[in-house]
Amino acid sequence: MVTAVAQRLASQRKEIDDTLATFALSPTQLQEVKAKMRVELERGLKKDTHPTASVKMLPTYVYRTPDGTERGKYLALDLGGTNFRVLVVKIRTGMRNSVRMYNKIYAIPLEIMQGTGEELFDHIVQCISDFLDYMGMKNTRLPLGFTFSFPCNQTGIDKGDLVSWTKGFKATDCEGYDVVDMLREAIKRRNEFDLDIVAIVNDTVGTMMTCAYEDPKCQIGLIAGTGSNVCYMEEMKNIELVEGDEGQMCVNTEWGGFGENDNIEDIRTRYDREVDGGSLNPGKQRFEKMTSGMYLGEIVRQILIDLTKRGLLFRGRITERLKTKGIFETNDRLALLQVRSILQSLGLDSTCDDSIIVKEVCGAVSRRAAQLCGAGMAAVVDKIRENRGLDHLEITVGVDGTLYKLHPHFSTILKDTVRELAPNCKVDFILSEDGSGKGAALITAVIDKYLYAMRFSDETLRDIMARFRREMENGLGGDTNPTATVKMLPTFVRSIPDGSEKGDFIALDLGGSNFRILRVKVSHEKKQTVQMESQIYETPEDIIHGSGSRLFDHVAECLGDFMEKQKIKDKKLPVGFTFSFPCAHSKLDEAVLLTWTKRFKASGVEGMDVVKLLNKAIKKRGVNIMAVVNDTVGTMMTCGFDDQRCEVGIIIGTGTNACYMEELRHIDMVEGDEGRMCINTEWGAFGDDGTLEDIRTEFDREIDRGSLNPGKQLFEKMVSGMYMGELVRLILVKMAKEGLLFEGRITPELLTKGKFETKHVSAIEKSKEGLTKAKEILTRLGVEPSEDDCIAVQHVCAIVSFRSANLIAATLGAILTRLKDNKNSPRLRTTVGIDGSLYKMHPQYSRRLHKTVRRLVPESDVRFLLSESGSGKGAAMVTAWASRLTQYRHMTLFCFPDGDLGVKSFNMQLS
Repeated sequence: MVTAVAQRLASQRKEIDDTLATFALSPTQLQEVKAKMRVELERGLKKDTHPTASVKMLPTYVYRTPDGTERGKYLALDLGGTNFRVLVVKIRTGMRNSVRMYNKIYAIPLEIMQGTGEELFDHIVQCISDFLDYMGMKNTRLPLGFTFSFPCNQTGIDKGDLVSWTKGFKATDCEGYDVVDMLREAIKRRNEFDLDIVAIVNDTVGTMMTCAYEDPKCQIGLIAGTGSNVCYMEEMKNIELVEGDEGQMCVNTEWGGFGENDNIEDIRTRYDREVDGGSLNPGKQRFEKMTSGMYLGEIVRQILIDLTKRGLLFRGRITERLKTKGIFETNDRLALLQVRSILQSLGLDSTCDDSIIVKEVCGAVSRRAAQLCGAGMAAVVDKIRENRGLDHLEITVGVDGTLYKLHPHFSTILKDTVRELAPNCKVDFILSEDGSGKGAALITAVIDKYLYAMRFSDETLRDIMARFRREMENGLGGDTNPTATVKMLPTFVRSIPDGSEKGDFIALDLGGSNFRILRVKVSHEKKQTVQMESQIYETPEDIIHGSGSRLFDHVAECLGDFMEKQKIKDKKLPVGFTFSFPCAHSKLDEAVLLTWTKRFKASGVEGMDVVKLLNKAIKKRGVNIMAVVNDTVGTMMTCGFDDQRCEVGIIIGTGTNACYMEELRHIDMVEGDEGRMCINTEWGAFGDDGTLEDIRTEFDREIDRGSLNPGKQLFEKMVSGMYMGELVRLILVKMAKEGLLFEGRITPELLTKGKFETKHVSAIEKSKEGLTKAKEILTRLGVEPSEDDCIAVQHVCAIVSFRSANLIAATLGAILTRLKDNKNSPRLRTTVGIDGSLYKMHPQYSRRLHKTVRRLVPESDVRFLLSESGSGKGAAMVTAWASRLTQYRHMTLFCFPDGDLGVKSFNMQLS
């Protein structure tokens, strides 16, 4: 009996393996696909073979890629699917990578897609009219570029006859006609505005040009999404359809048609033929039907039906939903981690073995798609290499498309295949961050209805700079400090490290739920070196919200444990205390806590000297607190150890704050006019007086109301990592409630505060795997997101984090302009020491911050130096300096008991 069952299972397994084996392509088969694609590329370029070529190689009349000198303001249209995008693109003079875009996305209803051509283009023009009203540009005559993602025969850069509709479009009276003329006629019928239509391009061309602006080596564009296509820069002498032999022109291959002359029948399966037969265009776009997202889900469905009919899946039971064409979407196929839930939604009662088989089916279909795209790309890059007579080619491919972005393995398999089939070509792939106009109509709703107020012009940012500069002045003034929101607290740190520091120190670092203790050894042999050993201790929630004595007893216990492990419990080492909360200093080793932040609420500490409280708790340990510093000061001192030009310290992490070196003559709260002192701005409270009310949103106010300190730290709540994830969550909840996301579904997880974390924002914004991460994160929240949902959520994350970077750039810009004015210098050269998880972990944050600072403070050369070792080393530097001054003071007192002026001088420096 057991043997019979085993034999039956083995037989079933063999049937499944044999079925999937038809999708496995050998290296020889892939080489043949490459060779056949190469033949079709050549046939499409030649005048006599072009009519019968399956790869049409359409000239685009784009003669070069961007070189960085482009400038001006342009209108762009993008039509390629169920959504239509209108953009204004502004390119600054001679500045590569300096592009700003404003856009709206409009849905195209099915009845318009499949109605008349006149109705389609009237709808497009109505959308343009709405956008120009929105931008206040109705009376501006702009050059217009039209991304039209369908096969066209072009006879000029602004002339394109539609060859055939694809992607579900069927509008009548369009095929064979010039779509630019149809657009011009529709603009005339509306008679509201005038536009200069200067170019029509395919989405592959748009992707190549977008990426070429970032990388001059980009000369190929690839779309791997709903459709599949490639363009590349071909030598003019090889393009027989156009006149001229000099230079290059971009050719739109339209490789989706590869195979229409039956030359890849040997690798097509019966499932491919079933999908083709049931499509809107049987016999056409055969290669696209094997490689693009529009069809892969349908191939999988056909395989599952066949396996079920043969009793190899789902106990032989086929549900009505599984019989429904299009029910198994490519989105579902990509979400391999959710196979059981997807099958359940199709009414299929699957076993664990069923789920494994479905995964294998998905893997086989998607692997073949990626390999076929790779074989086609290998043919293209090898042709370019031979065109140029090179032994080795280095080239970049600009890529867009949801299949490439979302599928966890597609891009890797594609790249591996290209590498194997074109070994003499080094091919890099870069993702088009701006896309070619695809996306969801709801992104428009995000920008317009919810997030428009989060996008700041440079004019607004300079206004915020000026407001913060005024608050700095108020904080420094003796009369205005009591009412200032930016407290500008003196730290009694008077210089950055000068290289003479040495000794053995302990550094305590308290600023969040984790408490760190470090041993820092600074020595001088041939050069100054720093050795650090550290341990992190958790600070439980009940201690954070308990009494102050419990908090400092906990610090003391951790210190005792650390000294025991370091075998230094009998040593009397100087201690530096990094205490990352607002404190009023009267000396370097005296700090009165003004207010708790970052969720801390320990009682009996506010208004007290934290050094005294800590000394009381650790008096048995035999250590001496020499200095207490803020984490921003520690960061500045750490970076100052490596770069003596460092005179600003910033934290952009759980919290946010900045310090900088101010002229002593400007600090009314401290005696003396000579030299400088580090000021802890405590900029997190900027706006607590209502200064920022015009730029705060309803979501910022909701965050504030639900916080432990309503009305306080308003700037920090707009920019810091503690609140960013929660800000995104609130936006998503509101959008879902209004039916703009997740089909209106709101799960308990999505409604739970803290479930969407700032680390999720960083993961979702990663250019390559961001959309996959979005799907994973949202799935864990139970919302089962669509592809459009993921795109929209990524857009929300980008706007929220970009706002943070812009606001930080504005406040930092105010500090930098003050430093410049203090030095009375026409150009500021300085270094900013920076630390914090948001700055370090977010994939785009640092780049955005740096670019905005450069724009807002153009008359400066600012180096941003990341603090690799946190603020502990900086605290040790301050402690070394304080320890040396103390020793000198004691020596002077011993030598001059009458109280020499030198004693007074050193007392002033220390106190």
